[in-house]
Amino acid sequence: MSYRDRLQHRLDETGRPLRVGLVGAGQMGRGFAAQLLRMPGITLSAVLDVQQERAVEALTQAGITPTEAADTAAAVAVIEGGGSVALTSVDRLAGLPLDVVVEATGVPEVAVSVAVQALAAGISVATLTVEADVTVGRYLAQLADQSDAVYSVCRGDEPVETKILVDYARDLNFEVICAGKGKNNPLDPYATPETLAERAAQKQMNPKMLTSFVDGSKAMIEMASLANTTGLGVSKRGMHGPPSSVATLHETFALAKDGGIIEHPGVVDYCTGDVAPGVFVIIRTDDPYVHHEMTYLQMGDGPYFALYRPYHLASIEAPLTVYEIVLDKRPSLTSEHWTAEVGAQAKRALKAGERIDGIGGMMVRGLIDPADDFARDNLVPLGVLAGATLKHDVPVDHTLTYDDVELDESSLIVRMRRIQESMEKDASEVPSLAELSALIAG
Repeated sequence: MSYRDRLQHRLDETGRPLRVGLVGAGQMGRGFAAQLLRMPGITLSAVLDVQQERAVEALTQAGITPTEAADTAAAVAVIEGGGSVALTSVDRLAGLPLDVVVEATGVPEVAVSVAVQALAAGISVATLTVEADVTVGRYLAQLADQSDAVYSVCRGDEPVETKILVDYARDLNFEVICAGKGKNNPLDPYATPETLAERAAQKQMNPKMLTSFVDGSKAMIEMASLANTTGLGVSKRGMHGPPSSVATLHETFALAKDGGIIEHPGVVDYCTGDVAPGVFVIIRTDDPYVHHEMTYLQMGDGPYFALYRPYHLASIEAPLTVYEIVLDKRPSLTSEHWTAEVGAQAKRALKAGERIDGIGGMMVRGLIDPADDFARDNLVPLGVLAGATLKHDVPVDHTLTYDDVELDESSLIVRMRRIQESMEKDASEVPSLAELSALIAG
């Protein structure tokens, strides 16, 4: 039975629609809201955004007139009565009678706060901020295990859609050589919001978001997420990122001994060219008859073949995760493994005392690394660097370590990362979901 039919069946059985809350009413959040309400049995009960007008607009463009609510009790009454509210304070989230919260802020610090508060209240979480998951995803998965709710990264972005192809290949018992994505923009590791301001305006995009795409940070983050959910490794620090095409994917990402660029099987990488905006998995078979059948089915000459999905629909596909969470009680993507990390390289020479502006900013770009190498070199995650202070001068292209920066230890994501790094040393000292929630509230 399709999700559409199952949602209608749920509505007929329970007598009330699925109540969804949205945190973050920017481009991704509004796209999600518009698509979500095309399905039966669902309502957008609350939108929370620091800008009240954006929260109101997300509801009104979806055909909903929000009701004013002076406090949490009033908001609860509105939602239980079938209405919707537009709020500005995330602190009110845990008190709302919601089934699922969709987090779409793109700000790692906010994303983890939303996840912890919602899970502690028994509300499931679907996040679009994969930057948070590649920073503290192991801890978030552990916290979700302590809750009656589900935590998941959303469908629609490359990590989940590529994971589906990896699972498909593994279910058919093909060897996975490489999995990855096509990159829309040529890589410019020194891109900044200033240099991309005009292009961002033309695209009606936030300049920092566009910068994170162009400087490679987003590709590094997405492929780390893919690695950590599938257990695949990283091809090499920073990945190869070669030019390729749909027709030549299986040649580009073959093993080096067979003319490709991949040193060992079972890794993530990306390419530029007409592969974007699609995702791919390169598989190999040594069975002569399977090889023959794949060739007969016009999949190529083998023994390497490309499984290719020519699109990902971002926020338009994100509602699928809500359906999976509610109807199947399962996440679309969590960090079941921890094989990849994303560190940071300086885009310019940085001076002692400067405060780092974070992902998509003027100062640093993301760099994927095998998790073991990352730990060995004492590298610091990109996701905790916003607001960090340089302890001393570092040159351009320098990969930042913990010794280079003073982190903002009051930041929730910094605290959660510290906890995650201590988990394997002494699990008994790891704060529970209730304890972490109380820490936020206090």
